Amino acid sequence: MAEQKNAPEQDINQLRAVRREKLAQLQAEGRDPFQIVKYDVTHHSEEIKAGFDELEGKTVSIAGRMMSKRVMGKASFCHVQDLQGTIQAYVARDAVGEEPYKDFKKLDVGDIIGIRGEVFRTKTGEVSVHAAQVTLLSKSLQVLPEKYHGMTNRDLRYRQRYVDLIMNPEAKETFIKRSKIISAIRRYLDGQGFMEVETPMLVSNAGGAAARPFETHFNALDEDLKLRISLELYLKRLFVGGLERVYEFGRVFRNEGLDTRHNPEFTLMELYQAYTDYHGMMDLTENMYRYVAQEVLGTTTIVYNGVEMDLGKPFARITMVDAVKQYSGVDFREISTLEEARAAAKEHHVEFEERHKKGDILNLFFEQFVEEHLIQPTFVMDHPIEISPLTKKKPGNPEYVERFEFFMNGWEMANAYSELNDPIDQRERFKAQEEQLAQGDEEANTTDEDFLNALEIGMPPTGGIGYGIDRMCMLLTDSQAIRDVLLFPTMKSIKE
Repeated sequence: MAEQKNAPEQDINQLRAVRREKLAQLQAEGRDPFQIVKYDVTHHSEEIKAGFDELEGKTVSIAGRMMSKRVMGKASFCHVQDLQGTIQAYVARDAVGEEPYKDFKKLDVGDIIGIRGEVFRTKTGEVSVHAAQVTLLSKSLQVLPEKYHGMTNRDLRYRQRYVDLIMNPEAKETFIKRSKIISAIRRYLDGQGFMEVETPMLVSNAGGAAARPFETHFNALDEDLKLRISLELYLKRLFVGGLERVYEFGRVFRNEGLDTRHNPEFTLMELYQAYTDYHGMMDLTENMYRYVAQEVLGTTTIVYNGVEMDLGKPFARITMVDAVKQYSGVDFREISTLEEARAAAKEHHVEFEERHKKGDILNLFFEQFVEEHLIQPTFVMDHPIEISPLTKKKPGNPEYVERFEFFMNGWEMANAYSELNDPIDQRERFKAQEEQLAQGDEEANTTDEDFLNALEIGMPPTGGIGYGIDRMCMLLTDSQAIRDVLLFPTMKSIKE
């Protein structure tokens, strides 16, 4: 690929022009590669290498992108990259014919080709395909990045993921693992008797989480709609209808900032189970995480950014109040009034707003003093009611609710409740959220009358949980940013 190394833009343009000329010549000769509609692939690169003993001397057909070409008179070598990896092909004039060999020499790095030939091992020991026929399947009109430096500009890697997948094998491996993670989750839940469902993305009331929604307008009905921020409220309606175990993988949309752990559209998986509570959700989460890690990685010990996390041990369980006391020294059991909570916040330099109540301030303490320490798998339980509008109160302690957040690596990985099924209490919680909205909390929920109507018909005791699938994929693939596990992350438009 010497033709591309450090080539200035003018040279790149010249190389592109040459490629278009080659295509035009092929088309003029009635050999347009874009008219080819199929090619029979019998094997991929890694299965040929792994099965060499059985395949030696046998004819195979491979197809992929030519990543290098070395012409040596009457014989040449090239490397073809397919889904599994790369494999060398040996192309000799005497084997393919004089005219086809001339055509081969005109091929460019980046062209997609098919090669049929016998499997053999070269003198240097490399498993290769001795070509009997080479077919141009698609002409590449662009010039790939220089091979040995790859595609190192991260912004460009995200914008042109298709090139990233070609030039950086680790990127392709990450997304193959992501697919395996999601498949493993499905296998686990299906084996536990859950059924997969789908619910609306366009909604009139975007509830179920504390986040700002994206808004749009539906012309046919002349109505304003929102993109969902959560899957929760529709999934819980299904339990009123008699379903008992459901889950959904869904894209959700939150009108918030971009950083290493946040993208405005991301994948959330929520599941709900009738006749259980948040303790049941803890057990399910612990078992599911172990299962997925073992299935995808072959171990329950994962390493992220050099830090080892053990999914094989029982996950830690601690209340939010105890966690705040442990890491900040402040015991909210001894704080009974809003004034005392504000005084503690000022003393410990925890910033709060006038609208924040005692429970909100407890949560601010947690975010400031605790989260970064929760590296090993940890369930943080029993949140204040002020920040949990859809959750059952703890019996005998109505200031707190039966909720937990699951943490690893200092990140929130999941959020779960014993679901509130009392329609009278739920209406009061919505009312409190409306008040928060009026006081400037743009992430507060609004009242969902249809959901309340469903609860009045009757919903059984239910446990529910939402998992951040992208963060799970980050941990299990040792990826440093959420954009590394999203094929096409949100990017600021480039102005022409």
